Amino acid sequence: MTKAPRILTVMGSGETSPTMVKTHRENISKIMGKPFGIILDTPFGFQSNADEISTKAIEYFKVSVNLETEVASFRSGAMEPIEQERFFSKLGKAEFIFAGPGSPTYALKQWKNTPVPRILTNRLAKGPAVITFSSAAALTLGSHTVPVYEIYKVGDEPSWALGLDILGAFGIKGAVIPHFNNAEGGNHDTRFCYLGEERLGLMESKLDQDCSIFGIDEHTAVVIDLEAETVRVTGNGGFTVRNQGRQAVLESGSEFPLHLLREVRAFFANAADDIPKPQQATPVPQWADHPGLSPFLETVEQLRLDFDHALSDKDTDGATKTLLALVSEIDNWQNETFQSDEMEQAKSALRSMIVQLGEFAQKGTTEPEEVFGPFVDLIINLRLEARKEKRWNESDQIRDALAQLGIEVRDIPGGSEWFSIGNS
Repeated sequence: MTKAPRILTVMGSGETSPTMVKTHRENISKIMGKPFGIILDTPFGFQSNADEISTKAIEYFKVSVNLETEVASFRSGAMEPIEQERFFSKLGKAEFIFAGPGSPTYALKQWKNTPVPRILTNRLAKGPAVITFSSAAALTLGSHTVPVYEIYKVGDEPSWALGLDILGAFGIKGAVIPHFNNAEGGNHDTRFCYLGEERLGLMESKLDQDCSIFGIDEHTAVVIDLEAETVRVTGNGGFTVRNQGRQAVLESGSEFPLHLLREVRAFFANAADDIPKPQQATPVPQWADHPGLSPFLETVEQLRLDFDHALSDKDTDGATKTLLALVSEIDNWQNETFQSDEMEQAKSALRSMIVQLGEFAQKGTTEPEEVFGPFVDLIINLRLEARKEKRWNESDQIRDALAQLGIEVRDIPGGSEWFSIGNS
């Protein structure tokens, strides 16, 4: 008899982007038939665009993942009791549960003293269940949670909030930190979900020695298969296990037994034969090591460069193809719930490219000199004939007429040369 899948997937970001489509599809394919899928709107329930975020998520799973989902709404703990019970019932029946961006502390406040943690744990304990938490929702899974907005935006002192501890129910002790390699800060350190090294170090010192930090890079997923007792890293970045000033970085494609997350010291002692390679067990790196643009903006930047090169080469077909490729790329990422202004940056690049192409069309792909040059050469030759025959007035008249048209004629030994100086 086939055992029911029990999968907890934790994503650093990109939960509704092209980078995570493969991971979603592989996880969902393990559920027999068409799974009942829901979108939890609690983490972003306080936002004025909550409906829009829900709609984008539903569209993403329908179009990109081929999964029909519906919203299981629990935006506020102040809901009517009957509506709460309907939500709990729907949550308990769901085989695919997704939660993503928003505020972790807001979500925890709404879920506090409700059956939500118990229902999620039971779904994973019994199956079939694929639960995918990303970004803000991912922060709630551990024993401790980073109050991101309160620290980064409001300026509260670095401290932990209590999490749902879903991981703890399966023997994994620690705190999840998504956006681990975030690079939005530019001239200041926004790694570790906008904490930076100094604040993370301070918070880490407040954890018990057996409590680790599980850092997940952006557009990266850690797939915990509770049935198979395995852990797999997918996506574009890495998975960092950090404990008491040491860390092991597990690259995308790594797979290892689940028991290593329950006893993380093995990562640093190199005592286990089943620790995946490649992996690093090193002191915590400095900020200079952290990476740059997101996958989306990397593609946008590359297309912008390709566009500039095409225009430089007067390749209008190439420029047009590149512009269309950017339109397609924006379309592919339109359902992604970006934490920053990445989509606006892409649209700004698109607008700029359209303007450049329009200006280029007005100017034309051929230099003016290439068009009128042969005619000027003909006139210059006529002037040379006039000079040879000492028809000086005619020669001067030709020179003055060319000057009025923006052509400067200079007499040199053996002939004449001309320059386009523009018609003033």
